[in-house]
Amino acid sequence: MNDTRQHKALLFDVFGTVVDWKGSITRELTAYAQNHSLAEVEWEQFAIDWRALYQPAMEKIRSGDRGYVRLDTLHRENLLELLPKHGLTTLSDEQIDHINHVWHRLQPWPDCLPGMYRLRRQFTLCSLSNGNIALMVNMARHSAIPWDAILGSEPTRGYKPQPQVYLKSAEMLGLTPQQCIMVAAHNDDLRAAAKLGFATAYINRPYEYGAAQSVDFEADESWDFISDSMTGIADLLGC
Repeated sequence: MNDTRQHKALLFDVFGTVVDWKGSITRELTAYAQNHSLAEVEWEQFAIDWRALYQPAMEKIRSGDRGYVRLDTLHRENLLELLPKHGLTTLSDEQIDHINHVWHRLQPWPDCLPGMYRLRRQFTLCSLSNGNIALMVNMARHSAIPWDAILGSEPTRGYKPQPQVYLKSAEMLGLTPQQCIMVAAHNDDLRAAAKLGFATAYINRPYEYGAAQSVDFEADESWDFISDSMTGIADLLGC
């Protein structure tokens, strides 16, 4: 059994690990389109297509081809590219902004809040996400996510898996990587954190992308803690 006494903080990936981005976007935009008489769109596919533009947009910044810009800006640029491909060519700026900010209103997986409120009794809980501060704060207020701090991309001016995103986040807490547990549903995120000395907790979300899922069907390494739910992680950490 892992000794958790040295660990002081849990740092969480958010999109896919804590919140169900695909389901949240599909539900909200389906209702929004009906209420505003928008063109018929397969909104689940729209969400998947939007998400597919996420990594390429960040890679331009990670590679040095572009200076740092926050994720809200990248999401809006990607949205403007995506809208005409789905027949949405007559939206107002106000409607585009509302759709872009759907990421601020994502909802957690059902197991997350019960597990996180248990974990918070013993650990500091922080986001370590590529999402910017306003996005993370608004999401937390919308969905009652109990962060003690918003860390990750914007505070460190980078995008995972750049090392400074992990290392500076731990430093901002006054902790070493060894005192932090990175919690994620993505094996590559945990690999990047583990190389820097973080402990690791894997939550299996093999349905994050639905039928489009191609990776992360299970833990592909012996992470320190492995579970199918946030409540299971709380059990493993004695909370």
